[in-house]
Amino acid sequence: MVYRTARVGLRLTNAQRNRCFGLLRSAGDVWACVLELNAWRRQRHDTPLVAYQALCRELAASGPETFAGLDSVGARSVLRRFSDAWFAAAKRRKAGDLAARFPRRRRALLPVRWYHGTFVLNGRRLRLPSAARGAPFWLRLDREVPYPAEQVRSVTLLADGGRLWIEVTAEVAIVSYPAGTAPEPDRKAGVDLGIIHRYAVAGPDGQALLVSARAIRAEQHLHLADTKGRRRAVARRAPKPGRRGSRRWRKYRRRTRLVEGRHRRRIRQAQHEAARSVVAWAVEQRIGTLAVGDPRGVLALKSGRRHNLRVRNWQVGRSIAILRDKAELAGIAVHLVDERGTSSTCPVCRNRVPKPPGRTMACTSCNATGHRDLLAAANIATRAPAGGGLVQPAVPPAVITHRRAGRHLPGAGRSRRDPVARTDHPV
Repeated sequence: MVYRTARVGLRLTNAQRNRCFGLLRSAGDVWACVLELNAWRRQRHDTPLVAYQALCRELAASGPETFAGLDSVGARSVLRRFSDAWFAAAKRRKAGDLAARFPRRRRALLPVRWYHGTFVLNGRRLRLPSAARGAPFWLRLDREVPYPAEQVRSVTLLADGGRLWIEVTAEVAIVSYPAGTAPEPDRKAGVDLGIIHRYAVAGPDGQALLVSARAIRAEQHLHLADTKGRRRAVARRAPKPGRRGSRRWRKYRRRTRLVEGRHRRRIRQAQHEAARSVVAWAVEQRIGTLAVGDPRGVLALKSGRRHNLRVRNWQVGRSIAILRDKAELAGIAVHLVDERGTSSTCPVCRNRVPKPPGRTMACTSCNATGHRDLLAAANIATRAPAGGGLVQPAVPPAVITHRRAGRHLPGAGRSRRDPVARTDHPV
């Protein structure tokens, strides 16, 4: 069994919308109270109060209706979030990551989670628990939940991009296959992550897959250009520091949040489409193990303003998480391996090859040629994870399957071109 989360929109009246935002603000107040409590304890040189059980005892001692309409279950979900964040930072600092910081920043709105047995889900209607002597709080979803009601384990109320959402988490069984069609753990494929090609997969028997992310990169480029244009247009009307904004400025800020939220949703959907293509191809090839090259070691390198922006928009950690999430549901194991040197090594003769100026890499020792991302993926497939594992010889790709991610993006189609000018094509 694995856990899956789906985000569902809400159809609300003005009163319901105000009540939802009130719950999120109350959750932010719980977070602020915990920060204030630990600040007092630091001044007295006492041990910080971070354990979930100790925080729950403090919450019970505060009495009912302390945080307006937020019930105790929702307040405890905020305490759980704080405790998990604190111990995660402590674990990273103990491992030597001095950049890890403990939670000490206040938040105006904080997501609230309710667990199984505290809410009622009936079709498109959802009833959230309310505080003592509070009126029942029924909400209407804008679509059906994609999971059976008996599998739903929690619901989370959150605000993103100026809109309110409900995230439904359910317990889903791993996909079962007919006899003779299940993925085989001995069949292994290497996955190379990139900006232009989000996933380059080299599998056994010379099979390979290329998932293009040019539409995603174009969406990020165009969104950045639109954002700069909007900022230039309202620069003269911006309020001075320390002054409250006008109605026009508040409308601009509201519109900006909506546009940013829509942009993030489009990119997230395209990332899921790309990962879904990889998992579907792996199931078709009966691949049971994916060795993913981890390129996060290069994220801290300074490579110039423009390239640093591309790397920041890459979101490599999210790409790995989405791929792992979908692979687990399909019964495919995912292992992270070191990818250092895979893009400059020939998978046939294992000699070093200089970086090519284009997408085709040619070895001067054995005259082997191929797509450089796929050759890197073939090298990744030969590497074992840190704890050991299956190692197989490199197989250069012979049959390449092409897929594109982000066909839902505005203008993405057969005629869409990358925004970067090409020398071999008239502009």
